[in-house]
Amino acid sequence: MASPSGGGKTTIIRQVMAAMAGRGWPSYFSVSHTTRAPREGERNGVDYHFVDRPTFAAMIERGEFLEWAEYVGNLYGTSRSAVEAQRAAGADVFLDIEVQGAEQVKSRIPEAVSVFVLPPSLAVLRQRLEQRGKDAPAVIDKRIRVAAKEMARYPGFDYVIINDRLEEAVQALDAIVAAARCRTARQAALAERILADFRAACVEV
Repeated sequence: MASPSGGGKTTIIRQVMAAMAGRGWPSYFSVSHTTRAPREGERNGVDYHFVDRPTFAAMIERGEFLEWAEYVGNLYGTSRSAVEAQRAAGADVFLDIEVQGAEQVKSRIPEAVSVFVLPPSLAVLRQRLEQRGKDAPAVIDKRIRVAAKEMARYPGFDYVIINDRLEEAVQALDAIVAAARCRTARQAALAERILADFRAACVEV
């Protein structure tokens, strides 16, 4: 899942995961690695895995990232092994990543569902960035310029959610997740077990 900084994707994902837990659907939020410094209140291993550039570069060299990208001067990447382990365990894996990273994931895992979250307007996005109180005005301006470039790439995603009203945005992602879980490939094992019972019954008759 991708969006401009301040688009709200993390909040949307967290609320959908809470709803999934209530249904007994396993899910996993991938914690990215980053070279940026922690912000106030952020915890290593919970919000991000904070590493220095040499460490990040070595991980790239070893092929440890499913995707990685540079954003506003910092590097971000998703652990390949963590994602593969969760997928093997049957969990729906959510990636909170940049546009470049989402494109990399889609090229490597074609069945991945890509979702882009758009803010309802420039004014709203700027307001959200300012209300966070985490960035200087010059940084916010830079994020706005980057956002314009990112948003132009929305046609490459499977779904687009306009995050005007949070509740509706959460409902939209929840519906996308439910539909993805009904894909033929996801249901094949269960469908084959059901079909086997019918085949066995027909042989007995």
